[in-house]
Amino acid sequence: MAGSIYGKLFTISTWGESHGKGIGVVVDGCPAGLPLSEGDIQRYLALRRPGSSAYTTPRKERDLVTILSGVFEGVTTGTPISLIVYNEDQRSADYSQLQDTYRPGHADYTFDQKYGFRDHRGGGRSSGRETIGRVAAGAIAKKLLAHLGISVGAYAAAIGPVTADPAAFDAAEIRRNPFALPDAQAALRAEAYIQECMRDHNSAGGIIECVADGLPAGLGEPVFDKLDACLGKALLSIGAVKGVEIGDGFAAARATGLTNNDAFTGDADHNLAIAKKTNHAGGILGGISDGSRLIVRAAVKPTPSIAALQETVNRDGHPVSLSIRGRHDPLIVPRAVVVVEAMTALTLADLLLQNMSSRMEYVERIYKSKDMPHNTRM
Repeated sequence: MAGSIYGKLFTISTWGESHGKGIGVVVDGCPAGLPLSEGDIQRYLALRRPGSSAYTTPRKERDLVTILSGVFEGVTTGTPISLIVYNEDQRSADYSQLQDTYRPGHADYTFDQKYGFRDHRGGGRSSGRETIGRVAAGAIAKKLLAHLGISVGAYAAAIGPVTADPAAFDAAEIRRNPFALPDAQAALRAEAYIQECMRDHNSAGGIIECVADGLPAGLGEPVFDKLDACLGKALLSIGAVKGVEIGDGFAAARATGLTNNDAFTGDADHNLAIAKKTNHAGGILGGISDGSRLIVRAAVKPTPSIAALQETVNRDGHPVSLSIRGRHDPLIVPRAVVVVEAMTALTLADLLLQNMSSRMEYVERIYKSKDMPHNTRM
């Protein structure tokens, strides 16, 4: 199976299945000398861990990470960093009825058509549990970015029809409610909506917004590897994400050039020769970061595993009525917030490393530096 590797210089390779022995990732290309511990990674895995609220799956997993390689005496060595999280609470028997049945909204049918085989225990590689590797790797990318003065943060902008009010934005509120909403009143409305969905044996989706501050201008390439194109690929690779927008996104289609364009201005107070008065573009112009706040949103579909009766077919094409048993999230948006954050951080870290060779002067700063070690002829 191809397609489990992401990145060019800062690369990740995820592995493992939902009901296998464990889930993991190998991170390659991380510079040597970055302070890193299991605790740095664990705090992000805790944000996507199951069983964290009444609105997530009750599957009990501690998701404890172990660093197997690439770190010595608390710092990265420049060699591949291998990470593993062991599965502890699989109940494969819950999926026995699904061995020959295609679940609506899942990858069962397409996986079977592609490979002629599928792991019906929780979806195998198609399971949301695969994102453990992404989050673990994203924690490393976030630490690298933080050393460069760049922060990446995400939160729920909407839960079903409930949208957070930007005027009521409170960063501290994101961790106070089970929906990762930055608006306390919106969180109360979201709770009522999700409880209604649960009573109907149904599920809900939402929108996750991710922002990056401190990003320099110049990241991304002008053709196929545009920053927004790279972000689109990264976020759309998350199983439940069905749409991505940058800045004003689809709203730009209803605007005019005069209202959508961001006027340039001088900004001496922030030590920038050039800045923008607005940010409809979401921090990207022509596929390249412009130095303002990066804003990206991901649309997350409702959880497809629901207890309500659904119509489907088995592998022979015979009609089947299906009610999915087992432990499933009625809403995956809160746990997916850190996944969107991780994939954004991984994309930015990779492009930052790539950008080091975009100008000759950047290369000279490294190889003509007085601090650069040189061999001495004996």
